[in-house]
Amino acid sequence: GLDLKTNILEEIDSTLEQLILELKDEPQRLLDALKSSGENFNAKIIAAYNTEQGVPTEYLSPKEAGIIVTDEPGNAQILESSYEKINELNQRKHKIIIPGFFGYSEKGNIVTFPRGGSDITGAIIARGVRAKLYENFTDVSGIYRANPNVIHDPEIISEITYREMRELSYAGFGVFHDEALQPLYRYRIPVVIKNTNRPDDPGTYILHDREFNRKKVVLGISCDKGFTSINIKKYLMNRQVGFTVKILNILAENNISFDHMPSGIDNISIIMRTNQIRGKEQKILEAIRKECDIDELNIEQDLAILMVVGEGMSATVGTANKITTALADANINLRMINQGSSEISMMFGISNNDAELAVKACYDKCYN
Repeated sequence: GLDLKTNILEEIDSTLEQLILELKDEPQRLLDALKSSGENFNAKIIAAYNTEQGVPTEYLSPKEAGIIVTDEPGNAQILESSYEKINELNQRKHKIIIPGFFGYSEKGNIVTFPRGGSDITGAIIARGVRAKLYENFTDVSGIYRANPNVIHDPEIISEITYREMRELSYAGFGVFHDEALQPLYRYRIPVVIKNTNRPDDPGTYILHDREFNRKKVVLGISCDKGFTSINIKKYLMNRQVGFTVKILNILAENNISFDHMPSGIDNISIIMRTNQIRGKEQKILEAIRKECDIDELNIEQDLAILMVVGEGMSATVGTANKITTALADANINLRMINQGSSEISMMFGISNNDAELAVKACYDKCYN
């Protein structure tokens, strides 16, 4: 054991009992309070252990640190006014430990962040104190060019931009949560992803800008399954004012968010995660037929989205050809292609069944 002199375990027991007693009639609030407890108690234990080992360490709750958030359970968003209080942490002399994953609302409620909670807390503190660098320790030695569960021993990326990270995270890059970049982006605070068990490994730096390697313009490849596409065709669609707005209103009325909207002059596809539309398919299709006077309408399910990302792709001839050739050689049918206006990524819609094969084919073509 840690052989702590302070009676942390008794404090943990009494805190849990108190939370359950106070919040038993508010299940969502209780769930948030219990979800936050692991990080919170862990921070208290480490602070006490460090201090007893001769490294004076102060535990601060998110409230004491100034992390004040919106009040919707499970969906905390930092309030802009919090950063002034967080900046005061610079004046403290001891080492500080702040638990991640949650903040406090102005009413005093514990509210957890929706996803990637500890990454987000670290980013909020880094921005608040205007850090020169945010070090994020995890269980891998950086960000891989592709999923190591699909590619054996993939290369580790040395530098990646915020924009590239966002594009790759969208399709399944899970080492560092893309929402955690939001507090850092405006102030260009760099992040380094490092391995807790191998701290001397160089890791991956997430930066605002980087020099790209002309021999390896594709920085990374990711693929995520579980998408649905609604495909709409209408002759002279491009001349009809407000056509797209009608479709977006239908989605909004049914609380559905979409991910991509590739289009031509007479057709448009709305791509969303399948869990967004599950159980609402027929209702949505009927509403589109009723509101939009279309020629053809169909829905495609079991789609995977393959993302090929790199800041240098737009300035390099032949990248798209290289990827489509790799997919064709692997006998993978392309259901959709879209190169966004950012020009740092290409998106391909493929069958769920082809997801792993597509990543392998593209990785071999780009790096081997």
